[in-house]
Amino acid sequence: MKHISDSPMKPVSEALAYMLKHAKGDLATETINLMQAHNRILAQEQIAQMDVPPADNSAMDGYALNFHHLQQQPLEVSQRIAAGQVSVPLQSGTAARVFTGAEIPAGANLVIAQEDCEIQGTAIKINGQHQLRQFIRRCGQDITRGTLACHRGTRLKARHMGVLASIGLAKIVVYRPLRVGIICTGSELIEPGQSLYPGQIYNSNRYLITGLCAGLGFNPIDLGIVTDHFDTTLKALKQAAAQVDVIITSGGISVGEEDHVKAAAQQLGQLEWWKLASKPGKPMAFGHIQNTPFLGLPGNPASVLVTFTILAKPFLLALQGQCTDPDGPVVLTGQLLNPPKQTSERQQYLRARVVSSTAAQGLQLKILADQSSAVLTTAIKGHGLVVIPPAQAGAEIKQVVFLPYSQLEC
Repeated sequence: MKHISDSPMKPVSEALAYMLKHAKGDLATETINLMQAHNRILAQEQIAQMDVPPADNSAMDGYALNFHHLQQQPLEVSQRIAAGQVSVPLQSGTAARVFTGAEIPAGANLVIAQEDCEIQGTAIKINGQHQLRQFIRRCGQDITRGTLACHRGTRLKARHMGVLASIGLAKIVVYRPLRVGIICTGSELIEPGQSLYPGQIYNSNRYLITGLCAGLGFNPIDLGIVTDHFDTTLKALKQAAAQVDVIITSGGISVGEEDHVKAAAQQLGQLEWWKLASKPGKPMAFGHIQNTPFLGLPGNPASVLVTFTILAKPFLLALQGQCTDPDGPVVLTGQLLNPPKQTSERQQYLRARVVSSTAAQGLQLKILADQSSAVLTTAIKGHGLVVIPPAQAGAEIKQVVFLPYSQLEC
């Protein structure tokens, strides 16, 4: 068991790097229908066993012919090929009537769009200039047999499902969804729908964390509300470690007399750090409870949103088996119209909205008025988070990194 002293705050970049280094798991796999694959993590490399498309086909409604026969007009139409029909070799000096997606007959090497053709009885006359192989989708143009169609560790979106379907896969092997145990601490918490008495508040963090986990394809497991008592906190964490792949708590991680999560976690396992150089989100812990990864998030909902999306999300995705994009995430930057006037020793994640977006000026961003870590409504009034590095404020802030919620929550 490892105890940590009142250590200095952990910079966000160092905290994330450390967490990703320790994001190791051994999840089971399962075979599922491709139709159920959205948001699942692919557990095997997918090598194409066929060319896509499997044969040359027409990109237009028109006529297929041999380029060298363009001067032999008019050309008799010797066959008609619709999509799904099998072609026969093209008779020399003729054209084949083809439709979009139709297989190109052997002997043809370009397609003339029907609007460039004049019908003359059973023949056609061609107008305009044309190029060899125009309007032909070549065999293997999209995917070549034997090449990698999709990487192991890919979190499957609709576009990935389409590619896998195009190579004929009906079933795929994926990792079992990560079981994320969610514990909300606080004697003041009650569930929505119950009568609210003095001293109580509704438990918003349960729904916030559950929604974030579900949106990422995990299996969120609600482990209830734990009151502010050491023994109940200890019991809840011990039981959670035996049930789930990773534990997330909210609240109880600071140094107050009613904050018991830190002490309980230290007794059951180890904490690597518990103070983060983030604003909001300073009281955050990372460690293990009986070999189960543990993330102790703050209690205030805006702090939960920030620490989950900035740190918990990439860690959980790595545990789930998702591979890292070699090109890294898309980084958006913009001009902040109302930069903070005071500096902070911590890196700030401020809720903001996009005021305008133009090709000339790029993103124009404005920080919303109330940045209290207890205020969550600013998260739905804005479009994302702007990142302010430590010790920066005022006019010296020219461009800021912008993290849209649409990117953070998926």
